[in-house]
Amino acid sequence: MTALRQRMIEDMRLRNFSANTQEAYVRAVARFAAHFKKSPQELTVEQVRQFLVHLVQHVRVSWSHYNQTRCALRFFYRITLGRDDRFDGLPCARAPRRLPTVLSAEELQKIFAVARNLKEKAMLMTLYGAGLRASELVSLRPGDIDSARMLIHVRQGKGQKDRLIKLAQHLLGVLREYWKAFKPHPWMFPRPRRSDQPLTRVDVFRLVARSARRAGITKRVSPHTLRHSYATHLLDAGGDLRTIQVLMGHKNIRTTSIYMHVSQGKIDAAPSPLDLLYRPPQPPQP
Repeated sequence: MTALRQRMIEDMRLRNFSANTQEAYVRAVARFAAHFKKSPQELTVEQVRQFLVHLVQHVRVSWSHYNQTRCALRFFYRITLGRDDRFDGLPCARAPRRLPTVLSAEELQKIFAVARNLKEKAMLMTLYGAGLRASELVSLRPGDIDSARMLIHVRQGKGQKDRLIKLAQHLLGVLREYWKAFKPHPWMFPRPRRSDQPLTRVDVFRLVARSARRAGITKRVSPHTLRHSYATHLLDAGGDLRTIQVLMGHKNIRTTSIYMHVSQGKIDAAPSPLDLLYRPPQPPQP
């Protein structure tokens, strides 16, 4: 590890950046340097601009990837190098707002049914049953499952925040069966043959995608799809947005409100103006 990379990591640790953010920022700066085949401290903001244009026009990265790269390079120049380079001419991209993919109850049951073993079934059900992010799933420990209070304790989730989630009775049964069979320690879902290390987020993404294919689901399914499905089904069941916001760990309720647009219950409850237009006349009241 170069002294420059080590300094950048230390700068991020001093600001309590998450491990995922640290990894993403270091990777972005490394790709920037590799693109020009020079040390990043020898490059200018104009070359940052050229690199960002390259990502958009040729690599065709997502807008979230673009924004993350811009933030990483801005942090590197302003904080790690202590330079006053102006990034005002490199605006943050306004990402298109797309509706989340939501699975039906039947599709979820198919995914759970094709799990190859009890561990996979427990992981898939925990993702959906608690609305967890992939990073939160792999960070779970057996002690985070509070069966006495019927709660799951998510520790240091996104934004370095803890939260409590209701533990479903059916999920508790599956987790107990899994724990009796595997006795996982210290992680709830450890790596095969390396019980001292948890699974990675990549492992979880692969599991979900593979299970969806085996279930015959043609939609693009990721761990976040199960999380979106949890929130939407909770809204359909009568949950209020504020409670769902807390359970999901959203910083802003506007993030949670996106589920109003995909809730089948909310859509079905809205009358169709066309049907009202052609509604048979009501008989007069006596």
